[in-house]
Parts: sequence; structure tokens; C-alpha cells
Amino acid sequence: MHGYTSDKDDYLKRLKRIEGQVRGIARMVDEDVYCIDVLTQISAVTKALQAVSIGLVEDHLGHCVVDAARESEEAGAAKVREAADAIARLVRS
Repeated sequence: MHGYTSDKDDYLKRLKRIEGQVRGIARMVDEDVYCIDVLTQISAVTKALQAVSIGLVEDHLGHCVVDAARESEEAGAAKVREAADAIARLVRS
């Protein structure tokens, strides 16, 4: 069981909403909408994806990392490193 399992439906709803926003951006580009308006929508999608990412990180830390730390010090350290690497990728993007 993954850390986000209890919130899976909420994540899926949010991701479907984001998917709709991205389709809307593609439509805007197809219809030659003003550049700044397209960029504004891209910014909104980026923020929405960041919110999903933060939620997944919280779920991972609160469930997967905690469970691994209870299992053993080595398993906990491995999950912390995995989380740190994931967070580093998010920060760079």
C-alpha cells in the first residue's frame, strides 16, 4: 500500500482537472490566444501540479518513510534518501 492510497480519489480528481487545464491551453494555442493569457494558464497548471507534488511528498514521508524507519534504521535511511532525491528533482523542475 502506498502512502497516497487513502487520498487516491482526491489525487485523481485533481489530476483530471489539471488534464483539462492542459487541454484548454492547447486549445488556446491552437486559437492563437494572446501569449500572456496562455502563460497565465501555464502558471496555474504548474501551481496545481506543485500542490499535487507536495501532497504526495507529505504522504510519502508520513507513511512510507515512517514505516521503513520502524522496520529498520537502514530501511528508514534508504527511504529518506529516496525522498530527498525526489524533492531535489521537484526543486530543479
